[in-house]
Amino acid sequence: MAEKQNVDYYIIRDFNITDYDSVSALWEQTGMGGAVRGDTLQVIEQTLAHGGKFLILEYLPQKKVAGTAWLTNDFRRLYLHHFGILPEFQGLGLSNLLCQKCIQIGKELKLQLKLEVHRDNVKARKLYLKHGFKELGDYQVLIIRNYEPSK
Repeated sequence: MAEKQNVDYYIIRDFNITDYDSVSALWEQTGMGGAVRGDTLQVIEQTLAHGGKFLILEYLPQKKVAGTAWLTNDFRRLYLHHFGILPEFQGLGLSNLLCQKCIQIGKELKLQLKLEVHRDNVKARKLYLKHGFKELGDYQVLIIRNYEPSK
């Protein structure tokens, strides 16, 4: 465990299509998504072509994807999605490194940075508040995930 605590063993880099299987496994392990939610390689590539950014936190000794952060861009603001760390790497302060990198990208692009977090995810909410995010308590999140054919 001591080796995993050394931040010099990690890099934050851009997503590569060869990362997709590892990313998909991380999302499944952390309950963040998958193809059922529309999180396909094709969608990732489309958001990257549209000015988005997909960050990989890599544990260098094993060349292992330890975390992800997906930034989509509507050219008014960035949306932070699928921010997560594999359970075996949690509690080491790595989420701070990844969060700081996302904020840096927002600053460089001069775009607001917005995210959604479940109200029961106290750990994540504390992280985001610590890094300057503010709650928009007067908003509710609504979504249409699947369009059913008209009857």
